[in-house]
Amino acid sequence: MEYLQQVLFLIVVGVAAFILSKRIKHIKSAIQLGKDVDLSDNKSARLNNMLLVAFGQQKMFKRIIPAFLHLLIYVGFLVINLEVLEFVLDGILGTHRLFAPYLGPFYNILMNVFEFLAIAVLFSCVVFLIRRNVLKVKRFHAAEMTKWPTLDGNLILVIEIILMLAILTMNASDQILQTRLPEQYASTGSLFFSGFLIPSLEGFGDTMLVAVERGAWWFHIIGILAFSVYITYSKHLHIALAFPNTYYSSLKPKGEMNNMDAVTNEVNMMLGINTEQAAAPPAEVGRFGAKDVNDLTWKNIMNAYSCTECGRCTAECPANQTGKKLSPRKVMMDVRDRADEVQTSIENGGKGLEDGKSLLGDYITKEEINACTSCNACVEACPVNINPLEIILEMRRYVAMEESGSPASWNSMFQNIETSFAPWKFAPTDRFNWANDLKSEKADS
Repeated sequence: MEYLQQVLFLIVVGVAAFILSKRIKHIKSAIQLGKDVDLSDNKSARLNNMLLVAFGQQKMFKRIIPAFLHLLIYVGFLVINLEVLEFVLDGILGTHRLFAPYLGPFYNILMNVFEFLAIAVLFSCVVFLIRRNVLKVKRFHAAEMTKWPTLDGNLILVIEIILMLAILTMNASDQILQTRLPEQYASTGSLFFSGFLIPSLEGFGDTMLVAVERGAWWFHIIGILAFSVYITYSKHLHIALAFPNTYYSSLKPKGEMNNMDAVTNEVNMMLGINTEQAAAPPAEVGRFGAKDVNDLTWKNIMNAYSCTECGRCTAECPANQTGKKLSPRKVMMDVRDRADEVQTSIENGGKGLEDGKSLLGDYITKEEINACTSCNACVEACPVNINPLEIILEMRRYVAMEESGSPASWNSMFQNIETSFAPWKFAPTDRFNWANDLKSEKADS
């Protein structure tokens, strides 16, 4: 019986690690459905992006109130995990508050800091629940926020509240046991916030208090392990993916669109421009634009898995604001859902990409992508540098170049650009006539 808790702990950790490793492998394979793209350049600028945007929460502070509350949760998540390290070592070694004898009075300071952050996280989660369910902030209740996305957002907040309460309950019962069973429970000193719970537990006997303390300890550690697995099914995967996603985000100016290499190469060859690509033997040209997730890049799919579903992109989208069906958030959710569906099918021996469905048409409609103004508002608004516009442009390219399915007014514009080098239907030589007319009018007056 002496080692039973350690054995149980190792079994629980092993099961969680096994499930988590399978989920990580699944998500990695889903991201790799996309085409390869080299984003290994300019490492210093990329690292700076990651430190400022992901670690430093730079873009969150465009909305100061949710940014501050999110910062409390973020800092609490980082710092409280230091206490989880002690939990893990205690579970493996069969000890109790392993660090207390070594840190002395500093341990009490650390524990009070941890409890302050636990209260801050608890407070922030309660406010976020009120914003979602009482104040009903508009961006949390759009058409794409169906039962699961809405439940997911609420569920994670409730889980965090329960985990913080478990820490406080554990600390409160532990403080009482320190006075009753000092030979078994190392002294932590007085803890301010959990101290408020002590009166409600003082009437318990020693056996019951030990059960409460151990129950809260097990609940917290199992809760953390379950949370680690859960986030791989949740929008909260951004906790992990925000860092690589910002590191690999585009370093180009936001208004710069990616050229299609195959088209650029053909144009260079027609113009007699000798480039390495033009000189190379012509390869089979793949699909123009994107119809399904495998036509996107792996970075596009990573963007989708990094999406927090916060809706800032959709809230800033001028097309969405004027009643159009386009929602950049929905585009990212659809890409993630399609990639996940395809990868799950492949793992189960199914048809994968040959299932008769595609991202364009079955998930995202032409009406949605045609509503986009290419203004980059969604890209600028995203707290983790997600780029919905790049995906929308690739799908529009597919519709225009593979299906010839662009709206008639667009086709007229394309023809004018091809023949007159401008969207308007008049010769380039007449382009400056307005200035001559203006000059004549001034002369007459």
